[in-house]
Amino acid sequence: MNKVGMPRGIFYYYYKDLWTNFFDYLDVPYIVSPKTNKKILRMGIKNSNDEVCFAMKVFLGHVAFLKDKCDYLFIPRIDNFKSSNQTCTNFLALYDIVRNIFNKPVLHYNIDLEHKKTIKKGLFYLGRCLGKKDKEIRKAYRQAYKDYKEKRELDIKENISKLKSEKLKILIVAHPYITYDEMLGKDITDYLSSHNIEVIYSDKFNSKITNKLALKYSKDIYFKYNKDNIGALKYCENKIDGVIFLSAFPCGPDSLVNELVMRKIKVPYLNLVLDDNSSFAGFETRLESFTDMLGELHD
Repeated sequence: MNKVGMPRGIFYYYYKDLWTNFFDYLDVPYIVSPKTNKKILRMGIKNSNDEVCFAMKVFLGHVAFLKDKCDYLFIPRIDNFKSSNQTCTNFLALYDIVRNIFNKPVLHYNIDLEHKKTIKKGLFYLGRCLGKKDKEIRKAYRQAYKDYKEKRELDIKENISKLKSEKLKILIVAHPYITYDEMLGKDITDYLSSHNIEVIYSDKFNSKITNKLALKYSKDIYFKYNKDNIGALKYCENKIDGVIFLSAFPCGPDSLVNELVMRKIKVPYLNLVLDDNSSFAGFETRLESFTDMLGELHD
């Protein structure tokens, strides 16, 4: 059976558990690219132009790594979660960008709730493209989605429980493809944890709640994942000691939304912008100063 290649970037960090479970239950072989490293980053920069964000360069590096190791690249097209919940235009275009840059067959599905194209319909379409029958697709989808939801609920419960900690508490406001990537945010969160700081993640809250809470900052924001992030900040702003904003240069939605929120919050914050010239050493002094200041306030 043909092997599917799954790039470890962008939407992977939102839906990896759903996707891998779905492929497992359908008995479809797949390969996930390794954690981001310098080689992958170099390949991403080589296949990008200067205008795309750092996270996009990383993603394209993962695609480049996979293209000769699989039969199909798996690149979903995620447009919107209704008109007031859009995704970044770069991410909407990922499918087309990959098809134009790499000479490789691409598997995809569309998420466009404005036109009733749901994730369920998308995965059914994907299963049929893989030659599976509706009965087995239905069974795989139900079990994969159940497992995905259960793990998601456990992650949220664990994340929220940290708000009761006696430790210094810092909320990371960032997209998961930044927070958990080895060459973007992982060194920063590891640094905080190693200094006995409780790290809370903006992506590990109930998005139905945080999406609505974001409207308390502005009713005009329409980027789905940014609303989820800043809604998490509204959810716990009175229960944390500080906030670290992490974004990938030059992310348009982050630069707009984070700046708006920074002007309104009263919680101490640190704004870190990552690019392909960044290194953890360049942020360490700022992190040390920020956490020392919070420690004095906490005491």
